[in-house]
Amino acid sequence: MKDAFRRVMTIVRKEWLHVIRDVPTLLLVIILPVTMLILLGFAVYNDVKDIPLAVYDQSKTDESRVMIDRYQASGYFQFTTEAYSEDELLQALDKGQVRVGLLIPEGFGRELSTGASSPVVFYLDGTDPTLAQLAQLAADYVSQATSQQILIKRLERSGLPLDFKLPVDVHFRYLYNPNLRRMDFFLPGLIGLILEVQSLLLTAFAIVREREQGTLEQLIVSPVRPWELILGKILPYVAVAAVNLTMVLIAGILVFGMKIVGDVALLALISVVFLIGSLGLGVLISSVSRTQIEALYLAVFFILPTTMLSGLIWPRQNMPWPAYYSGYFLPLTYYLEVIRGVLLKGAGVAYLWPWIWPMLLFAVVVFLTSVVLFRKRL
Repeated sequence: MKDAFRRVMTIVRKEWLHVIRDVPTLLLVIILPVTMLILLGFAVYNDVKDIPLAVYDQSKTDESRVMIDRYQASGYFQFTTEAYSEDELLQALDKGQVRVGLLIPEGFGRELSTGASSPVVFYLDGTDPTLAQLAQLAADYVSQATSQQILIKRLERSGLPLDFKLPVDVHFRYLYNPNLRRMDFFLPGLIGLILEVQSLLLTAFAIVREREQGTLEQLIVSPVRPWELILGKILPYVAVAAVNLTMVLIAGILVFGMKIVGDVALLALISVVFLIGSLGLGVLISSVSRTQIEALYLAVFFILPTTMLSGLIWPRQNMPWPAYYSGYFLPLTYYLEVIRGVLLKGAGVAYLWPWIWPMLLFAVVVFLTSVVLFRKRL
């Protein structure tokens, strides 16, 4: 028994030395859980605040300005865009610049000053049902609180019983997803996540596998240049991922009744850009990794924040600033806006361009970085 224990401890000592000598892998194992906890903990912070709001104020009266200030002061909404027509208000929603549009009619101030009730209209972006419902609850709460204050002032002035009909009559109109089907919101996001994960894993082991198998030396002594090698590693998988995109779209339509409002050809073209960037990221991970275990850890390190911080599950508007701004470094954040914009809104290139060019930039930067790092390792 003593000999067996000694042999086991010998193996333990050997493995422990192997672990502490492999510094990169050790750092990944130690740092990864803490980093994930911090980032993902911020992601699930789901308080409603600072929802981007566009306002078209036809009234231009003191009453309407006070109403807007109350929405702003509530903390639920952030007045970011002033529209000068209803079309301009709807365009801000189409482009994704705001999530809520408020239209105050021309007679708002006059109706309130005479003791009558006046309607206001909220246009809610229904592509994210959770955020739309939270915005409706917040708008309803602020409107009721404002109506109560107006009724109290009227009662103080007249001293007589009043008609307790709310002075501010709020109407809600849901755009793009009027039935608030959560499946219409999650399916495009799931398609983007599936493409991201598959593309990353397809190429994350491409170069490190060659290194471990000893075939990388053959590529080094060949006339193949680094950029030719990286591009050759990426292009075959672009075709594979494109086939998968077609299959998941068909499955979404046939199985879940997903509707496609926009141009499928445009979505396919933008998806190629997204796939090249994701595949290039996998090659970059493979280039900087010494073993397949390191490559796997780095891939997981990227996939988990992508799932939580890109807006796939929780609205990014509600995240604290560390999590919110971290999402801008994830290509899926931009692709989700594109795929939901095309499938649910029928948006075109003009509206989607603010989300397209970061994906183009990401693909170029990742490709060039992969080439440079691979050349250094030669």
